Amino acid sequence: MRDPDDPPADRESPVGQPVIRGDPTLTGERARRAVQFDPSDPESVTEAAETVRRFATSSAGDDNVYVLRGAAACAALVRGEGSYKAAAERAGDDVTVSFIRKWARVHDLPRAVRRYVATGRIAPTTAKHIARVHGDARYQLAWAVLDHGLTVRDVRAIASRINDGTPVEEALRAANVDPGTLTLELDTAVYRDLRRRAALDGREPEDVVADALDALERESRDARER
Repeated sequence: MRDPDDPPADRESPVGQPVIRGDPTLTGERARRAVQFDPSDPESVTEAAETVRRFATSSAGDDNVYVLRGAAACAALVRGEGSYKAAAERAGDDVTVSFIRKWARVHDLPRAVRRYVATGRIAPTTAKHIARVHGDARYQLAWAVLDHGLTVRDVRAIASRINDGTPVEEALRAANVDPGTLTLELDTAVYRDLRRRAALDGREPEDVVADALDALERESRDARER
């Protein structure tokens, strides 16, 4: 059972809604052309099926926004048709159940991870393997990609170990990743004050940072609940 204080590991916004694709700070002018797929609207489901068909037969390469659009169409088509099999049949002979399942799972990734897919920091091919795991492992694996330069092959192998029952931290260590390790570059004044606070409190800098982040998260959670 998920700890209620843990961040959500799945999509919170409605399926097909262009939360990331429609954010101009992430996708620039393309945000204005972002398409919303509504699984409850037959016309929108038809558009999703056509989009999936084109997506499955195209070579989008590193066009991350196009890929996120295709993933959204996959997820909306599954929701609209009721199953992966029905979605694949609706999309056409060139579209497989496996293809739709993989990309629909990418659409289901939490927003914090999808943002890095949109900006190219996490490649779509890598996101597919992050989406294979569940819960907190999605975050741990995504952040390991950002902080430790994991390749697609690395992520695929780690995801397989996790799904075989290996704890996520153990799976990461097997790939020479030290979970929780992050190198920060701070403004010199911030660095000075961090070290000063840690010294006065008789603590390590990472503990001061962790407590500050925890307090910020609690404040944000309280604000959402008000």
